[in-house]
Amino acid sequence: MSDILAMSLTEVADAIQAKTISSVEATQACIDQIAAWQPKINAFISFDAEDALAQAKAADADLAAGTVRGPLHGVPLAHKDLFYRAGKRVTCASKILGDLTPDYDATVLRRLADAGALHLGGLNMSELAMGAAGRNEHFGHCRNPWNPDHITGGSSSGSGASVAARMVFGALGTDTGGSIRIPSTMCGIVGIKGTFGRVSRHGVMPLSYSLDNAGPMTRTVQDCARLMGIVAGADPDDPSTANEPVPDYEGQLANASVKGVRIGVPTSYFYDDVAPSVRAALEASLDVYRAQGAEIVDVDVPDMEVYRDLCNVVLKVEAANIHADWLRTRGKEYSAEVRARIEGGLYIPGVRYLQAQRLRGEHVTAFCNRVFDVCDVLHTTGLPIEVPTLADTDAAVGENALAINEKLAWCMRAMNYLGLPGLAVPCGFSGNGLPVSQQLVGPPFSEDLLFEVGHAYQRETDWHTKAPVLPA
Repeated sequence: MSDILAMSLTEVADAIQAKTISSVEATQACIDQIAAWQPKINAFISFDAEDALAQAKAADADLAAGTVRGPLHGVPLAHKDLFYRAGKRVTCASKILGDLTPDYDATVLRRLADAGALHLGGLNMSELAMGAAGRNEHFGHCRNPWNPDHITGGSSSGSGASVAARMVFGALGTDTGGSIRIPSTMCGIVGIKGTFGRVSRHGVMPLSYSLDNAGPMTRTVQDCARLMGIVAGADPDDPSTANEPVPDYEGQLANASVKGVRIGVPTSYFYDDVAPSVRAALEASLDVYRAQGAEIVDVDVPDMEVYRDLCNVVLKVEAANIHADWLRTRGKEYSAEVRARIEGGLYIPGVRYLQAQRLRGEHVTAFCNRVFDVCDVLHTTGLPIEVPTLADTDAAVGENALAINEKLAWCMRAMNYLGLPGLAVPCGFSGNGLPVSQQLVGPPFSEDLLFEVGHAYQRETDWHTKAPVLPA
């Protein structure tokens, strides 16, 4: 692996602006890495090396002329293949949308481009963003770079795999029931689902109107903070975005400290039936916080299964509404598993959906009062089991596939229903040699606090510097 690829996103961005490396050099390093890794892990759906180098040459020419586009000038990124780009094919990793060519850009992609970032291609994902394992019957399964026999997690599978394998310096994903945080957890990178409404979904293929989130996936918390600061904020094209001001996420990391911060450990649900090797890594992460002066406190959380089940009701009904016409006219173009999951929403009574929505406000208030009166940040497992194999999650052959698949979003989905921010931060490896992550959860619009806590952890550890080795 080249020295450039060992650099973080913020390091390579700063190096390009300092002219110690060029955008062309950084981009060529990514192209070479993609060529080596793509046959092994299938992270990309679309990629154009010639176009990528043309973008990089233009970025270098601007810099030579004294024009700095922004804090991502010349940095190569790639994104989950459901963000719209004008005149470019977007597939959502499906046959249904395989020929979609939007005539406008997603707000988040426009903001990244305005900040100087390059766009290298569209990344693999679960079909139509439906699936926590990251499997895809149409474009082929994306594979975990730490061991290609294992899943990446989904639905932002290619985003997780490409960042972990150093194919790009960062990526965007989407999160409806954990789809940023699950692959971040399984691939050993950082990923954030912000507060609902923190990031625009304009120009993003929807799965669930009231649960979808977009956000960055990177190698370090600092990288994540820089990208989040660029893509976050109100958008007139997305009326669901919040008018809350966007803090200087990255700037606040300079003085990040957990001294006196109350980090809450749930006494139920999140740590129930956790694999021993996963628990050991999580307990070690708490020791790191404790050594820095954080106060570790037990927290009695509400019944999380209620929130998870209510999230499933909302997700299924809204997905069925979005896909209703296609289900009638193009049903055979869905994979059987995805079609069955979406069709399930057609049979949920409207009264149940309305009840689930009506109760959200009081559930958010009850959860925040009960949890964040006791702690500042909740510390949970990212995945309670060791990262499973592709065969383990295949319902056609895996003996315990249904039970395993249920665990993939176990610690994530409730936070989508509650609309709370969650940050996945790698904290070690499990018994099978694949990553383990902690999830940090905070009250609404506390992303800055989550970044500070996660950055303080990474300052004292080196898990985020570990890179997978190219399989033979």
